[in-house]
Amino acid sequence: MFGVVPKSIWQKTNPADANNMCTWAMRSLLIEDGDRLILVDTGIGNKQDEKFFSHFYLHGDDTLEKSLGAKGFSKDDITDVFLTHLHFDHVGGAVVREGDQLLPAFKNATYWSNEKHWEWAVHPNAREKASFLKENILPIQESGQLKFVGTEKEIEFAPDFNLRFAFGHTDAMMLPKLNYKGRTIIYAADLLPSTGHIPLPYVMAYDMFPLQTLKEKKEFLDEAAANDYVIYLEHDPLNECCTVQQTEKGVKLNNIFKLSEL
Repeated sequence: MFGVVPKSIWQKTNPADANNMCTWAMRSLLIEDGDRLILVDTGIGNKQDEKFFSHFYLHGDDTLEKSLGAKGFSKDDITDVFLTHLHFDHVGGAVVREGDQLLPAFKNATYWSNEKHWEWAVHPNAREKASFLKENILPIQESGQLKFVGTEKEIEFAPDFNLRFAFGHTDAMMLPKLNYKGRTIIYAADLLPSTGHIPLPYVMAYDMFPLQTLKEKKEFLDEAAANDYVIYLEHDPLNECCTVQQTEKGVKLNNIFKLSEL
């Protein structure tokens, strides 16, 4: 998760267990906009086999169903499932196993990706292949519920919902950029998984193009500091949102808080 940074440094903030595994969140975002109910990313799901979950085991009692229910919704209420990218920990919950069938978990929703990333995921390179599982991806297309957005530098997906693209972690990852209560919220996905990744060299070994990530992350953090963006953290186990500030030693963490506190 921290690439070239030595464990003796990163374990101070993200301690590993006996198997050298750390605890991470898979934090989706629910957006209610008029008659649309948009879900950004779906977590890892629970349909994989025992061998898979021996490597990436679930713990805690949060589920999409429980989280939606707490807001008075069910999966059938979702109108749009927006997938930042198609790695298993972001798209796994998009498909469920019913008997011997793999079906969309959100039967009334349109699923959104982009054609550049979709092609990258369904024809994966050997290094990234283990992150793109066909059972998470192909049933979405087979259902007829899949649509694509473009891959311009920044485009509008819906009112007050723009997209920016990043190409270092994986090809054409999409980052929602939202206007909410007078603030700009960026769903950082895997460009900035946690507050522990704010220092520039802290780039995941998962990233396909780490120097591109380094460039994109610096540009993003400089922009976030200058404009007081709210950064919504998908994988941080403790911190839901943060802001950053520019200092003499570069961009540093400023405040941490919950989205509900805005």
